Amino acid sequence: MPPYVYALILHGVIGFLDVLINHEWLSKLPARPECVSEERLHSAREFLFAALFASLAWFEWHGAAVWWIVALFGAELLVSVRDVVVEGDVRQLPASERFLHLFLFMNLGILYTLTGQALLAWHALPTGLAPVDHGWASWLLSAMALGALGWAVRDGLAAVRLRHAAAA
Repeated sequence: MPPYVYALILHGVIGFLDVLINHEWLSKLPARPECVSEERLHSAREFLFAALFASLAWFEWHGAAVWWIVALFGAELLVSVRDVVVEGDVRQLPASERFLHLFLFMNLGILYTLTGQALLAWHALPTGLAPVDHGWASWLLSAMALGALGWAVRDGLAAVRLRHAAAA
């Protein structure tokens, strides 16, 4: 199995822990009107990771198709940079969240490096999608894609609700 698959799964696990422990349990972000921008950013990032999990679970992206994966990673980086600023402006992050964010950012660098190596190799091939089966990891990434998509919708709806509550 390619190493980037392990890094992608690890990122999903750490991200899930961050969302569950820090965003939901400790900070209760979906109930805080001052966190509407943060919820929007989290929704966008979860959608991007849903697309990454789904895109890399069963396919290699050859030739010009690699730019789809590059675009997803680039958008995720922009969202994460903005999220760091918004979080710092809106609230005091608990130590557990700062701790998990450190591991998320370290793993993101590893994920970019490992996936980037695969993308360089794939870019040299004729353009198209090549089916792959990573066994249990493909199924896990598919489940993670569905979970991230569900959470993206949930956080997006929370952002809309919070915005309407603040306007009322």
